[in-house]
Amino acid sequence: MSRLLWALPLLSLAPVALADSAQAQSHGFIEDGRWSILNRSVFDQRDYKHGGRNSAARNAYKPRNARNGKAEEWAYGLMGTFQSGFTQGLLGVGVDAHAYLGVQLDSGGGRAGKARLLGVDNDGHPKNEYSRGGAAVKLRMANTVLSYGEQRVKTPVFSSSDSRLLPETATGWFLTSNAFDALKLVAGHFNESTDRNASSHDQGFVVNYSNGRQGNSFDLAGAVWNPSAAFSGSLYTSRYADSWNQHYLGGTLSQALDDRRSVSLDLNLYRTTDTGKALSGRIDNTTWSLVSRYNQGPHGFSLGWQQVDGNTPFDYVTRGAIFIANAVQMSDFNAPNEKSWQARYDLNMGAYGVPGLNLTALYVRGFDIDGTHVDPEGGYAYLGYGKAGKHWERDLEARYVVQGGKAKGTTFSLRHNVHRGNTAQAELDGDQIRLAVEWPISGGF
Repeated sequence: MSRLLWALPLLSLAPVALADSAQAQSHGFIEDGRWSILNRSVFDQRDYKHGGRNSAARNAYKPRNARNGKAEEWAYGLMGTFQSGFTQGLLGVGVDAHAYLGVQLDSGGGRAGKARLLGVDNDGHPKNEYSRGGAAVKLRMANTVLSYGEQRVKTPVFSSSDSRLLPETATGWFLTSNAFDALKLVAGHFNESTDRNASSHDQGFVVNYSNGRQGNSFDLAGAVWNPSAAFSGSLYTSRYADSWNQHYLGGTLSQALDDRRSVSLDLNLYRTTDTGKALSGRIDNTTWSLVSRYNQGPHGFSLGWQQVDGNTPFDYVTRGAIFIANAVQMSDFNAPNEKSWQARYDLNMGAYGVPGLNLTALYVRGFDIDGTHVDPEGGYAYLGYGKAGKHWERDLEARYVVQGGKAKGTTFSLRHNVHRGNTAQAELDGDQIRLAVEWPISGGF
């Protein structure tokens, strides 16, 4: 209950006059409720090159010489969600609930690895199936919602990833207020995050690069300003207990040139410094990216630059809290002092008679990696960064969404990704193929 007290003052942002608020338009707990079921099948194969081995943590139970040079998993996921409406009155009450199931279609102890599609047992073998579920209670006053429980969150500093078989979730408080026009305010306090292939809820936080001791809480607050369709800006601050403080500044600016051409700029900037007991070691890191995009009809062309200023990699809690542009399929291009550039081309095949089909080609090159000044007692020393590290990645994707009929909304995606680098950077050389099929079903009451 004490965690609720800090959020109550924010509820006062809700205006006393409720006539035009979201809560005033409530039809009821069931009447505004929605349910959805998502069927997803994912095949992920990573073929490691030049002596690279499948060294994911789940294979720690296998001796290195017994690990396969190919990580390969195929699985089916079933995700059911229920989002209630709110009871009527000054203070509306509702519930959001979810249940997830993952089923192994093919893999093995030597192949289960970095794809993180499947849960594993204590011997490092992939489980035949795994599941989890949870719920969050939510309160709404006017245009402000406070929820507590297990939920999915989307912010630049703490975000539930849905890039594998099942989504991440987080347990804690989360508040969203749309009390002011064009301005959204958010705040949250979380006690844990649950990884995408996990079935338990008591493993603490998912931290991507540090092997230091874990903090026991995560706090965030932020504001998103969207005064027009052409501009959006956001500012966040966060604290990972006894580990680091992280601040974020982001903005998107777009401009139509005519009815077929447009340009845009996308900025993401993170500032991270150690705090408290500094459980991950010394951190003094500024990481940013800037991407320019030009669209002409069905064609999209992008150029981007990303830079890490600091002697640790850019790190983040949860798998999805990384909005920098060059965090792509096989690498985040976030090594100490790394610079990287991006070139991307997108093609909408609807203009050529195939509506729903989109093609993407992406190339990223990183260089000037220097990890020789990483804190030797910190959580990043084990990564073994050297000096003059460099690498590159090429990603190709075809994505098709069924446009009509009973299968409308079904999505097929095929990716082929290649990563290569020298030994002064921490990523493995490898080729990846990923095929995913999603079939959504949804409805109301």
